[in-house]
Amino acid sequence: MSNMADLTGQLLIAMPGMGDPRFEHSVIYLCAHSDDGAMGLIVNKPSADLTFAGLLKHLNITPSAEVRDIRVHFGGPVDHGRGFVLHSADYQQNDSTLQIAKGIGMTATIDVLEDIALGIGPKQTLMAMGYAGWGAGQLEQEIAMNGWLTAQADPDLVFRTDASKKWVDAIKGLGIDPLMLSADAGRA
Repeated sequence: MSNMADLTGQLLIAMPGMGDPRFEHSVIYLCAHSDDGAMGLIVNKPSADLTFAGLLKHLNITPSAEVRDIRVHFGGPVDHGRGFVLHSADYQQNDSTLQIAKGIGMTATIDVLEDIALGIGPKQTLMAMGYAGWGAGQLEQEIAMNGWLTAQADPDLVFRTDASKKWVDAIKGLGIDPLMLSADAGRA
């Protein structure tokens, strides 16, 4: 990559006042980042109206009796009808699983949903509908304009079921008090 490190497998943490309400208080796991652009999934915005059981029913997948319920998240504003499953590295579906970073992979084929429904899927999962995407140089520009903080991705934070604290905990993980972040530019 030209002038910025590859951020694949890192977290993007939205700064207050970034100006885009779709990403307000978002924590995004970056699945891919290159000179051509970037792709990630918002990991802290559970869907209010989509359930995993409803999704399985829509796809005509019959779960085994003991299937665990997985919260479906709003993954981003691009391609809402497309699902992505971030999961622990204990699961590999042939060539369709992208091992992103240590401990985390992503599968976007129906096989992973069928395996989860049968109880043989990955131990840890996060289901997202849609994704966040950036064109060449766009993410780098947003970071330079203080729209995003970047941090090492902690799988425990990514897969945690309580999404409400992910943003605060991601900021605290950088050693920053979230209350000290302001949407206003500093004036001496």
